[in-house]
Amino acid sequence: MVDALIAFLLVTGAAFMFLGSLGLARFPDPLSRLHGPSKATTLGLGALLLASVVAFVTAGREPGAHELLITLFIALTTPVSALCVARAMRRRRD
Repeated sequence: MVDALIAFLLVTGAAFMFLGSLGLARFPDPLSRLHGPSKATTLGLGALLLASVVAFVTAGREPGAHELLITLFIALTTPVSALCVARAMRRRRD
């Protein structure tokens, strides 16, 4: 049962990351391209990290600080980078 949960989280995370990357490549302008990496890819990475935590816990090991640090780094940098791109595009249009 746990292996099915891990597999589901891995496939879901990979699918969201693929859709986010596809959105980055296919949307026409930079403002609409923000949604691909900032929304779907973040959700995909969260599912992959959750699968990693579940795999560590079921193997009898402590989940490392790596997952926590990656989550913290992504949670802090994704909104900041999206804001910087949006402001740059706004200033470019003015």
